[in-house]
Amino acid sequence: MIYALVFVVVILIVFLVVAARQPDTFRVERFTIIAAAPASVFAQVDDFHNWQHWSPYVELDPNMQTTYSGAPSGRGASMAWSGNNKAGTGTMTILEDRPGELVRMKLQFTKPFAATNTAEFTFRTEGTQTHVTWAMLGKNNFMFKVMSTAMNMDKMVGRDFERGLAKLKTLTETQS
Repeated sequence: MIYALVFVVVILIVFLVVAARQPDTFRVERFTIIAAAPASVFAQVDDFHNWQHWSPYVELDPNMQTTYSGAPSGRGASMAWSGNNKAGTGTMTILEDRPGELVRMKLQFTKPFAATNTAEFTFRTEGTQTHVTWAMLGKNNFMFKVMSTAMNMDKMVGRDFERGLAKLKTLTETQS
């Protein structure tokens, strides 16, 4: 009996050491090439009202409540949402935007867990097309380090980014 208890304690200590050694920060990013000018793609991202048409997170809860505040688009624009357990609750606020180049925002989750991250979209002209990258970066506190031993944030969030970028591509290319 004592050996079993010692074994469990040792396994727990090893698990916590492995978790503590996880990176202090994370970055998830995906990109796509869109057959449209950077200004067209930028306009879809820089106005939160447009996200209803391409964001993969809208699909998580058809009854999600969304409110907008601040500027209508661009720097200072803000969107808050409250949805089911999959969609969660939080806010996004555009901190910086450079037309046709960058949209950077503060992303704050309050449910199902509290976290503050940075999300950014970058746009680069490639001939007659636009290379668009969607990234999220942030800090891993100890609880997220523990979670990352069992969950792969890149795979989880990366799939959402891929779906969203595919929808953004279709939307933008059909409007161009």
